[in-house]
Amino acid sequence: MKTHTFKGGIHPREMKEMSNGCPIADAFPSTKSVTIPITMGGAPNSALVKVGDIVKRGQLIAKSDKFMSAPVHASISGKVKKIQSFMVTGGTEVPCITIEGDGSDETDFMPPMDPFTCTRDEALARIRDAGIVGMGGASFPAHVKLNPPPEKKIDFVLLNAAECEPYLTVDERTLLEQCGKVVDGLKIVMRVVAAKGLIVLEENKKYIAPKLSDEIKSRGWEKDMAVAVVKTKYPQGCEKNIVEAVLGVEIPSGRLPADAGAVITNVGTVCAISDAFRLGMPLIDRALTISGGAVEKPCNIRVPVGTLVSDLIPDVFSLKKDAAVKIISGGPMMGFAMPSTQFPIAKGTSGITFLTKKETYIVDEGQCISCGKCVKACPMGLTPVMMVREVKAENIDSAKKFGLMDCIECGCCSFVCPANVRLVQRIRLGKGMVRAQMAMEKAKAEAAKKAAEECKSSGETK
Repeated sequence: MKTHTFKGGIHPREMKEMSNGCPIADAFPSTKSVTIPITMGGAPNSALVKVGDIVKRGQLIAKSDKFMSAPVHASISGKVKKIQSFMVTGGTEVPCITIEGDGSDETDFMPPMDPFTCTRDEALARIRDAGIVGMGGASFPAHVKLNPPPEKKIDFVLLNAAECEPYLTVDERTLLEQCGKVVDGLKIVMRVVAAKGLIVLEENKKYIAPKLSDEIKSRGWEKDMAVAVVKTKYPQGCEKNIVEAVLGVEIPSGRLPADAGAVITNVGTVCAISDAFRLGMPLIDRALTISGGAVEKPCNIRVPVGTLVSDLIPDVFSLKKDAAVKIISGGPMMGFAMPSTQFPIAKGTSGITFLTKKETYIVDEGQCISCGKCVKACPMGLTPVMMVREVKAENIDSAKKFGLMDCIECGCCSFVCPANVRLVQRIRLGKGMVRAQMAMEKAKAEAAKKAAEECKSSGETK
């Protein structure tokens, strides 16, 4: 089977062997309670419940009327104890609903729906009603991604099964344990966007290809669905890189995969889509990897959305004494460092990584030596060194010309930098400056518009 790849990228230690032999086990928080963020992707939601309400597993508890929103459901049955701000991945505080479980198995699911006899609009509505978002980390509402503008012809749905982030193996385990559900979910997506499907595996997971091919063939879908293998390289799972590797098409700056005739979806996402149709179950559970050198026994688990990481220690997994020096929500390359384990597992949480001092490589930042290694490693073909120089000088317009807003923050540049320059952090700072500038310009425009309207109104009154 031919393997594909893209320009640039790096080869960090995979560390997959720590957990890829561990089946996904169901787990539950020791406190019997969950803290569910009201918004987990898309436009902000509003709570539909109040403190004291009794809710059932699968019941709608937060939503918005905006198209870009994804509703949120109760992941356990019980009583609403609190609605307050709580720290989530990224270190920000957002409104969350805390539910104290009552131990019952009562559910409030939607009725099952046949995905191949319903209309396309009905299928998209079901995906939205189930609150399904991209489970690879971005948490983009699935019903929006699967409904591109009519002028953009979609030829392929690429199932991103690369899982290039070190330590994480939950997608690998899902492919092995729920092969039928993965294939079923992908077929549903293919039906919605009227395209063919490709399951994209990295070479380190090539051994799963025969199992997937057999499942596809057993369902008679081999004419429209196949398996593609890409080289094991980081960040192979990036949308633009996976399109370049598999379809041989480079997506221009400011464009999306849909502009190249592709839609990208994730292993967890297609499983959630299958459950939404076959079981009527909204996205209320999350499978993830617990790994890192500070973990006694790395594992893969499935928990209710909103489970606090701290409520899984030590009953579900334990940490080596005084070993963890860094807690990351996600993987070590693109994950977010967290100050403690007091944060909830959300729809987009693919793993929690506990790193030791040896694994973190904490050193002082040096001076850039203009070696160009970051340019060679960048999978987007950008010049990180120039972007950072312009950001430092606060020449934001110049930094944008060097591709500041095209950076995917994968960390390849920081990984190869011999001077240990905090390239990604400075690029993020630059993006923040751009967004602040845009917000200021928008506020000025709105203020000017309001002043003009008031002036016009005043003149008409006189």
